[in-house]
This record gives sequence, C-alpha cells and structure tokens, in this order.
Amino acid sequence: MKIILQKDFPNLGDAGDIKDVSDGYARNFLIPNRIAIRADEGSTKVALHQKKMINLKKDKRTKSMSDVANKLKGKEIEVFVKVGENDKLFGSVTPQDISLALKNSGFDIDKRKIEISEAIKSLGSFQAKVKLADGIQSVIQVKVAKQG
Repeated sequence: MKIILQKDFPNLGDAGDIKDVSDGYARNFLIPNRIAIRADEGSTKVALHQKKMINLKKDKRTKSMSDVANKLKGKEIEVFVKVGENDKLFGSVTPQDISLALKNSGFDIDKRKIEISEAIKSLGSFQAKVKLADGIQSVIQVKVAKQG
C-alpha cells in the first residue's frame, strides 16, 4: 500500500515522503496512529506541494541561521557569577546562564542549542558550541567573572 508520511518516522522516512509499505502495517499501525495517510491521486499532489513548501521554509531558516552563526563566530560572552572563598563558584555555569548572557547581547538563542563540553565550575574563559540548525554551528567564548 502506498502511504504519505505525516510525521518524521525513524527507519521509514520524513514527513511528506511517499512510501510503499505492507497493507497490515499501514492499516494497523501507521494510519490509526496518524503517522501516515493513504496515498491517492489528490493526497499525492497535496503531499508533493507540502514537501516543496517545507523545503522552502527549511532553506530560508538555514540561510538566516547561517547569518546568525557568522555573527556569533568568535563572540565573547561574559557571565557574572557569585563566588565564595578562594574564588570558588556556587554551583556551575549552565547553558541557561549562557543563553541569558547571549540574550543581553542581542541574540535570542534557546538553552537547548548551547552545548558545553564539560561543566564550568571555575572562573576563566571557556568555549561553548551553539548548534543553530542541521550542520550549522558556531563556537563562542564564555568568560566567567566575579559578580560584584
């Protein structure tokens, strides 16, 4: 049976793909769980149009994210933290803290897109990756300083 995927599904394909699967798999699992719909003449045309629109949006997003990545490249962000004796941090610097510092610098980046290689638990300069889109990432410098 030919089906059109409504959602990305592992080992089967992406949303909008037209696939040929067994009748039982389509009737008993994919269609009832709204993962796919049956492909007929009309729905195939709609699916192709949706796929085209998705690709256009993806290209536009990739272009805007690459512009943001170029602006972020080599950028140094300062994060101010409270410290105790011997300049020891209370807790650690998290992606949330870096996201707030980026927001203060004019970049609205979600904390889930910021990747730190190891926990930042001391003052100094560190690197963090900002993953903006598929294959588009930028490395920023994070300077951790005393709040005061």
